[in-house]
Amino acid sequence: MTLAVRDHTLSLSTTELPAYVYDLTELRGHAAMVREALPERVELYYAAKANPEPEILAALSPYVDGYEVSSGGELTHVAGAVPGRPLAFGGPGKTPEEVLTALRLGVDRFHIESEHELHMLAELTRQVGPERRVAVLVRVNIPLSEGSLAGSSLTMGGRPTPFGLDPAGATPVFRALTNGTYPQLELRGIHAHLASGLDAREQLAVAESVVTWAAGLGVCIAEVNVGGGMAVDYAAPARRFDWAAFGRGLTWLTEAYPELTLRIEPGRALTAYCGWYATEVLDVKRSHGEEFAVVRGGTHHLRTPATKGHDQPCTVLPVDTWPHPWPRPTAEEPRVTLAGQLCTPKDVLARLVPARGLRAGDRVLFSLAGAYAWNISHHDFLMHPKPGFHFLGAEPVATNRPE
Repeated sequence: MTLAVRDHTLSLSTTELPAYVYDLTELRGHAAMVREALPERVELYYAAKANPEPEILAALSPYVDGYEVSSGGELTHVAGAVPGRPLAFGGPGKTPEEVLTALRLGVDRFHIESEHELHMLAELTRQVGPERRVAVLVRVNIPLSEGSLAGSSLTMGGRPTPFGLDPAGATPVFRALTNGTYPQLELRGIHAHLASGLDAREQLAVAESVVTWAAGLGVCIAEVNVGGGMAVDYAAPARRFDWAAFGRGLTWLTEAYPELTLRIEPGRALTAYCGWYATEVLDVKRSHGEEFAVVRGGTHHLRTPATKGHDQPCTVLPVDTWPHPWPRPTAEEPRVTLAGQLCTPKDVLARLVPARGLRAGDRVLFSLAGAYAWNISHHDFLMHPKPGFHFLGAEPVATNRPE
């Protein structure tokens, strides 16, 4: 944790917990390092689905070339939060209403996922204005060598998935984009986000496979989007994706293919490290030889550990005062499981945490909560209060999300 986050968490009253605390100074420093590691001809787009908070989007703006969005709601939200910035619209199952929204908002790149989407985009573009010319990247589920995605935590390509076009069925799409069938559409390149959770070496191998495949298409393209999915290690938070090595590998790729602009679109790997979920211990109890600490909030606020099946890394901040006349519950065992307030045994944030002496009233900071945390959680289950949202290093410093 940063010192600013620690001090701010301890300054919060009990009624202000749980809370998300974001250190935007930390985020800017991390984003600047990532941008510095990348070669000039690699564009950096932020996948807004990871964390679409307006303050996060604005803090990233000086360091990214644009934003990747995957729904009409994200389109409208991001366009309002960072007006005028380039947007790329991806994701399967686009509706006509969403495509029209994207056209009206001036989206810079459309990621076409199927032949149906191609026909829909072409017709709606014609309706909006025959003079319009829309840039298209075709998303292809390209084949990969056996085992190349073995380290992936989520796999979107290289095997049967609902994402992108099967290479065997992509020919009609490329033909329609290059033979004048749809003059309102311009083929710009290939999109191939294939996996998440890969380290730098694995990511480079996938990127090289994508670029090599795209270059051998026999179709004139200018851009290749190799996706995001850079690994974040929840079991070892200090071990981060090797952006320097990744940048060196991408430098080699850009030199080998000087006619191509490469694009990456990380989400989690940009923002996970800037966010913490702050809460307090309500009770400590023993059950069948194991000790449990029940904290305010839970996985309805921070669903990440339940979704990914891991223990969320955390730090205990002792609080010496105890305002109640009854005895203070205290852990006696060396390890304690941290659970939330929900009426389900799945509401566990971290198991068997080293926390001997943990007491009711102590604060707990769960780190790596800056991505896929609040925005993927089932907020209304049991109707507990929503957490506060605090953005350090921005004005205003703290904001609370209304119901």
